[in-house]
Amino acid sequence: MNENFSDYLLDILNKSALSLMLSIGHRTRLFNNMSALPPSTVEEISTKSGLNSRYVKEWLGAMVTGKIIDYDPLRKTFHLPNDKAQYLTAKNNIYDFSASMQWIPILAQVEDEIIKCFYQGGGVPYSSYKRFHEVMAEESYQTVVVGLLNHIIPLVSGLDERLKLGISVLDVGCGRGKAINLLAKSYPKSKFTGYDFSKEAIQNASLEAKSMNNSNVEFRVQNLLTIEPSTKFDLITAFDVIHDQINPQRTLKFIFESLDDSGVFLMQDILSSTALDKNTNHPLGTFLYTISCLHCMSVSLSQNGAGLGAMWGKEKALELLRIAGFSNVSVNTLTHDFQNYYYVCKKY
Repeated sequence: MNENFSDYLLDILNKSALSLMLSIGHRTRLFNNMSALPPSTVEEISTKSGLNSRYVKEWLGAMVTGKIIDYDPLRKTFHLPNDKAQYLTAKNNIYDFSASMQWIPILAQVEDEIIKCFYQGGGVPYSSYKRFHEVMAEESYQTVVVGLLNHIIPLVSGLDERLKLGISVLDVGCGRGKAINLLAKSYPKSKFTGYDFSKEAIQNASLEAKSMNNSNVEFRVQNLLTIEPSTKFDLITAFDVIHDQINPQRTLKFIFESLDDSGVFLMQDILSSTALDKNTNHPLGTFLYTISCLHCMSVSLSQNGAGLGAMWGKEKALELLRIAGFSNVSVNTLTHDFQNYYYVCKKY
């Protein structure tokens, strides 16, 4: 048993290191470049990528020993076959795991601050997480934006037709606005508004809206704890947002009161149970509890918030939705998104 556990820990050590190198492969576009190359030498790969050959050589060493890239020792060539490239690039719209590997270095950079929280309580503010909004936008693109028109909107009966005719939509915690800008472009007769507390995120969302010629969308830096509902919306969305809130119950109440009586609240959040024992076989359980501890829970606690964390679970989500006033809630899953629930919420 001990020997098997030792092997298990060695495997963790190797794969933890590999996750960092996968992140580098994504950020340097090495995976994209290699997916378009035949079996190639270090020099050929470096030239194609515009990168230093000594670093590329060492990176390839990690990729070969990590069984990511194939190596021919006679020809000294390296190859990324299509059956692997489809999971390491945006090719064919299959999930790009290398993009998600970026969360590992992002979380690692706050380890010292998190350790202090273990002793002193409190949390780590958003400002400590460099590149958070950039990577979150990539993650949101893979889960939300890719499936938004063909999978997520159809979850609500008649919503596509209503959007085509023209309705008022609010996206709470819009981030860099990838989802709402796509909706604004796809449904020019509807009016869209995006709220986020991050000035950086709103600036990026507004720039993208301008580049897409979206005249039917506006973005506002907004803290939902400091405003009262003043406008009614036909549709309100919150994609991977509610569990991070300082006061999630107040945010849900704000959404309920901002929704027209015949409107719909569409909430995406982590696919999990509130009970730990029901998550022991979750395919991403360890990762999700880690990102919860090192980010989701902590950023809320840094502002004396509820600190729900990413793994608040379906049972807790349904409880808070009910307390907010929603009496008609359905919970959905989508085949392209293996880590989220989609809640369709109505007042009546």
